[in-house]
Amino acid sequence: MHDTGALVLDRVDGTRLGLAEYKAEFRARRGQVSNADSWKFERRQHFEENSAGRNAFRQGDWGKAMRILEGRRREFEDSVREDLARGTVFHRVRVVAEPLSPYLQWELRSLRVQAECGKPIRVVSAESLAEREGGGLLPEVVILGGRTLYEVLYTDSGVPDGAVRFTDPTIIRTWTDFIDDLYGTGEDVIDYVDRLPPLQL
Repeated sequence: MHDTGALVLDRVDGTRLGLAEYKAEFRARRGQVSNADSWKFERRQHFEENSAGRNAFRQGDWGKAMRILEGRRREFEDSVREDLARGTVFHRVRVVAEPLSPYLQWELRSLRVQAECGKPIRVVSAESLAEREGGGLLPEVVILGGRTLYEVLYTDSGVPDGAVRFTDPTIIRTWTDFIDDLYGTGEDVIDYVDRLPPLQL
């Protein structure tokens, strides 16, 4: 079992980035990753995501939401091909607490489509993290190529609020090992979604 304390991120050890700065830096650094894998750990159960598909789902138009998702398959497939060309894989671990929040009802279907396009995404239960979260929920984390770790920040209501960048190799290795272990024990998101009951809007 991982030392829970080792997963604590002290923001004074990192660099605070505003939302626009984080988005620009993330795109640039992700595009530079080669011959090294990246990892994403998603813990929150609700985000305020402003996208066409999410908005259609919020309005109860599941048919439109799925059509929008299906229309993004080429984008997802291109992203996978670009990563493979650079010798990198972007792994994603999504924590789920049941019963699922309305947001997760949407996001998991979106992740399923992405996984069908080749993106490696696995699901772990919130209960499996109970012993590691005695001091509070773990943060949202993205690691790019083993060189940069971002704690992605959100307001209490789930609105994106930038990030804190960490470059300490020990912090990055600890979190990479943790997410890698979770990924190894997780369930493929396609299998998980296929077991869900029919969507109730």
